Amino acid sequence: MVAIITSMFFAAISGSGAATTAAIGAILIPAMIAKGYSKEYASANQAVSGALGVIIPPSISLILYGVVAGVSVSDLFIAGVFPGLVIVVSLLIMAYVVSKKNGYVGVEKSTPKEIFVSFRKSILALLMPVVILGGIYGGIFTPTEAAVVAVVYGFVVGVFIYKEINIKQLGKVLIDSAVTTSIVMIIIGTAGLFSFYVSITGIPDMIMSQISGITTNAIIFLLVINLVLLIAGMFFDGAAAILIFTPLFLPAAIAFGIDPIHFGVIIVVNLAIGLVTPPVGLNLFVAAQISGISFAKLSRAVLPFIVILIIDILIISYIPAISLWLPAFLK
Repeated sequence: MVAIITSMFFAAISGSGAATTAAIGAILIPAMIAKGYSKEYASANQAVSGALGVIIPPSISLILYGVVAGVSVSDLFIAGVFPGLVIVVSLLIMAYVVSKKNGYVGVEKSTPKEIFVSFRKSILALLMPVVILGGIYGGIFTPTEAAVVAVVYGFVVGVFIYKEINIKQLGKVLIDSAVTTSIVMIIIGTAGLFSFYVSITGIPDMIMSQISGITTNAIIFLLVINLVLLIAGMFFDGAAAILIFTPLFLPAAIAFGIDPIHFGVIIVVNLAIGLVTPPVGLNLFVAAQISGISFAKLSRAVLPFIVILIIDILIISYIPAISLWLPAFLK
C-alpha cells in the first residue's frame, strides 16, 4: 500500500509511468522483498502503481493529447484527478486483500517525531506539485508557464537547498533536457502533420461511417473504443498511440456526444493499462529488471491487477462525471 501511495505522489512530479516505476521501484521493491513479499507480487504491485504516472496530473500523455486534440491542458489535468483516485483506491483495496491473504506485513510504525523530522526535510520537495498544480488550477499561470516555474523551483531547491546538484553537473542536465525537449517537439510536430493528413483525407468520416454501420449506441461505441485502445496499448508506445488514434477516433466520439476532455482521459487510462500489459509493457520490463525475475513470471503476476484496471476503465468510461465534474466545478 505504501508503494501505491508513494507512486501517486511521485506521479504528481514525474508525469511518466516508466520514471515512476524506476524511481520508486528501485527503493521499494527490494524493501518489500526484504519484508517477505514475493518478488512477483512486489514487482507487479510497483509496475501497476507506476502506471499512475501517466494519469495523475501533470501528465505527459495528457499534455500530448491536449496538443493533438486542441483542448485545454489545464482542464485535462483537472479531469485526471478523480479517475486517478479511483484507480488508487481500487489498487489499495486489492493490495490490502492480497496482503491479508498471504500474511504480508507492513513496515514498522514510525514515531511522531520521526514523521515530523522526515516531513520537515522533504517539505520543499513535496510543495513542488502543489505549486505547479495550484498555480495552473488557480489561474495564476498557464501550463506552459508552469513548466518554467517547475524548472526554476527544482533548480533552486536542488542546487541551493538540498545541494543534490552541483554546478559541474548542470552542463549534463542542460544537455539531457535539450535532448528530451527535442524528442517531445519532434513528436508534437509529427502529431500536427498526421492530424492534418487525417483531416484532408477524410479518414475520420470513413471511420464514423463504418462505426455507424455497426452501432449508433454510445455505450457500444465506448466498449469498442476501449477494446481497440487496450489492444493497441499492448503493442504501441503511449505517445505513438495518442498520435495515431486521437485524430482518428475523436471526431466520432464527439459525434456520439462524448466530451473531448472525457475522451482524453479514457485514452490515457487505456494506454496506462498498456504499460503493464504484455508483450510490450514498459513498466513490466523496468520492474523485472529491478527485482531480477523473468518477464514471463511478472506477466502472470500482473494479471489480477489488469483485471482491476479494466474494471476501473469501464467505470471511468461510463460515468463521465468522474472526469468532468471537477473541471466544471472549478470554472
